[in-house]
Amino acid sequence: MPDILPTILIFDSGIGGLSIADEIRTRIQLCRLFYVADNAIFPYGIQEESVLINRLLELLPYLEQYARPDLIVIACNTASTVVLEPLRLQTRTPIIGVVPAIKPAAQHSVNHHIGLLATPGTVKRQYVQNLIDSFASHCQVTKVGSAELVHEAENKLRSLPVDHDVIARALAPFNPPNAAPDIIVLGCTHFPFLREEIQQHLPQGTRLIDSGEAIARRAVSLLQSIAPSPTRLNANEFLFTADTPSARKMAETLHLHGFAQVHLVANGITDFTQKHSAT
Repeated sequence: MPDILPTILIFDSGIGGLSIADEIRTRIQLCRLFYVADNAIFPYGIQEESVLINRLLELLPYLEQYARPDLIVIACNTASTVVLEPLRLQTRTPIIGVVPAIKPAAQHSVNHHIGLLATPGTVKRQYVQNLIDSFASHCQVTKVGSAELVHEAENKLRSLPVDHDVIARALAPFNPPNAAPDIIVLGCTHFPFLREEIQQHLPQGTRLIDSGEAIARRAVSLLQSIAPSPTRLNANEFLFTADTPSARKMAETLHLHGFAQVHLVANGITDFTQKHSAT
């Protein structure tokens, strides 16, 4: 009888969480991934806190029913800063959240000036300010929120042109006439896909860091103490919560990221899980 592989549910509003999925697959080859892109309310970075909390509390039970995951990763900084605790009260499945890498940035900054590049929702969260107060109180922190860069990252993943003017405008606060931050935290899981383009518009020597490797290491650590449960997944699967033309065009890219099956939900998650409950 073949070994039962652990199943990891990865959740984001779009495809940016693929940066986290790729890191996990690098460290955990023998696992099943079920990635959910909640594109029905994309992007999370512009949603109100109450909307995100209610949305994820509603969706996660259905997704757990379908995938039977051993581990859940909320691969979105914005959602993680507001919904982790309510979700942990709702499920017994371990949950990993993704939060901006403020602590390592502050530890490694030479000029004590760091930047945070995230979504508008993330940069205004009290959770993020608490991270800054706890780990970067000795640093100047320049916070920039951009929903436009989320769209540019999605365009790149769809093999569409990236607008460098949009990137340059977003990064302008990191290019002051005096001291610029020497480390910038990519506080959105979409942004590592724009690493090369972002680097082109920053002062020479500025370093970029994100949370991908840390999340993958945490996943490895947690799975070491979990006995995998049987799952209905026979391969890595990807689900969009809305059937849109852009989602349909993503299939080829998703195959390149290791997802053999792609689902597009037309009538809601409840209908989807009911149709697959007997399979």
